[in-house]
Amino acid sequence: MWEPEPDWHPLPGGTGTSTVGVWRAAIGDQPVVVKRLARPAPHDPAELSDPTHVGYWRREADVLATGIVSRTDGLRAPTAAVEEDPEGLTITREWVEDAASSGLFVAMALGRFAGSLAARPRFLARDQLRDRLARTERRGGWPTLARTPVADVADHLWRRRQAMLERVEALPQVPQHGDPAPANLPGRDHDHVVAIDWAMLGIGHVGSDLGLYALAAREEFEPLVEAYLMGLAPGLATEEDVVEGARITVVYTALSRAEWALERVSTGEGALVSKFRHPAVAPHLRALQRQFPQVEALLDD
Repeated sequence: MWEPEPDWHPLPGGTGTSTVGVWRAAIGDQPVVVKRLARPAPHDPAELSDPTHVGYWRREADVLATGIVSRTDGLRAPTAAVEEDPEGLTITREWVEDAASSGLFVAMALGRFAGSLAARPRFLARDQLRDRLARTERRGGWPTLARTPVADVADHLWRRRQAMLERVEALPQVPQHGDPAPANLPGRDHDHVVAIDWAMLGIGHVGSDLGLYALAAREEFEPLVEAYLMGLAPGLATEEDVVEGARITVVYTALSRAEWALERVSTGEGALVSKFRHPAVAPHLRALQRQFPQVEALLDD
């Protein structure tokens, strides 16, 4: 049975469906990160074994083993090695120091990455927003938001989700990191961002990465769009395409995350409104509040 070494130090982020754990370790004097992925069991969801689904269990290992993002424009992966055994996969990659890049630099890098990645292997994720909303639908949609001041807005947008998905699926489809949280974009190699956690690499609508990144970026939506457009290859998409793709992504993701956070605390004692300041809830509500201009734009659309 595979086990981590006793001197490895656990790191945050080791709670995914297939992720056993993530540790900081060392090979000689070189600091590295070790990530362990477990092979799906027969009772696990079928989506874990679907190479096109956002939850495909071994995508990150396949991405790093093939090296398809080792020299891409805008975003690049660190050096890594992959070992496979009957129980799963072990990824060992170099430690990436935080370069404290600005959000505008990252947004421009995301735009550049949208024009890279000529290879299109079968393990790239497709229909990520549709998959994520389908998972939310299986959990009942956004019922907890129906008990908050955004109830009417959430109900309207939830009922329009299929139309919104059709709109983004009609936009230009480009490479996307898939999980561009600031913590996953820490490093810098000259004018490229060194990105980690490539488990959701795929092809999706233009502006998708930008919308996801905007949820946690310090900068506001509009300057991030401008920076993304500066990095985008000429003729790949229009400004209207980028705004629409980013806006729909950020709004539906922010509402889904707020629902997830509120649902987790809703069964405890006390009124739901008293839990808005809960440390597991407040960041998601603040992120949603910051995106109210984008929510209003969708409502007026």
